[in-house]
Amino acid sequence: MTRIRIATLVAVLATGLFLMGCGAQESATWHDAPVAAEPAGLAGGTAGGEPISTPPSGSPSPSTSSSPSSNVSTPPDGILKNTGSQTEVSLTFDDGPDPSYTPKILELLRNNGAKATFCLVGVQVQQFPDLVRQIVAEGHTLCNHTWKHDLKLGTRGEQAIRADLQRTNDAILAAVPGAQIKYFRHPGGMWTPTAIKVAQAMGMTCAGWEVDTDDWNVAKYPAGEHMKQHVLSTLRNSVKPGSIVLAHDAGGDRRGTMAAYEIALPELKSKYQLVGLP
Repeated sequence: MTRIRIATLVAVLATGLFLMGCGAQESATWHDAPVAAEPAGLAGGTAGGEPISTPPSGSPSPSTSSSPSSNVSTPPDGILKNTGSQTEVSLTFDDGPDPSYTPKILELLRNNGAKATFCLVGVQVQQFPDLVRQIVAEGHTLCNHTWKHDLKLGTRGEQAIRADLQRTNDAILAAVPGAQIKYFRHPGGMWTPTAIKVAQAMGMTCAGWEVDTDDWNVAKYPAGEHMKQHVLSTLRNSVKPGSIVLAHDAGGDRRGTMAAYEIALPELKSKYQLVGLP
């Protein structure tokens, strides 16, 4: 009887030890397993253009059609608005290329020893590839500005956003094989976490701006002399070290922009190095 009780006790103890071992193993497996990271850019914001308060997580992975930028200081919302330079100002021009204005901007930049970033729209690239080649040949930086300047692109699904950006990159690369496309700028600045996530996954830094010349707002500042004076005043009063400046070389009547930059570029050059995005 005693032997039976001892055998039973040993069996119970062995079973208990076995179960404890299984529980410990399960617990270790559960806690050691990698936790799925929150999608880049989602923390603190929602799709549809809501503010983003924390930086996107993870590192961008390069694609075959773009090259990640380096030495870029990104603000908390994941969008580059000021480069942090104490000596440089980054000029950017959106919506081109356009044969009516892009050659004039290129001439002004060349005459002033300045560089800039051109945020290119895919359909314009497809129509005017020679201008893209000229932009690159003169040492300027390229930025993806979507295929058709779709203001609502960021509200669409990841697959649709990626297809749009890839189509635009492909058009740029068809014009200039091997070109570096380091940046993406969402039309209208209507950023969403999804758009930021996709652009970063494609190896592009999201390029915002600190100084908006409002040269797109012809309803408020009529094209021509009125726009010229407004753009000129903005450039003189708002630009500071590290500023990223938004203007346009396409997408409407840009005579005022051209006239303003003809005056402003020498003035800015006397204070800063005028460069493309880093």
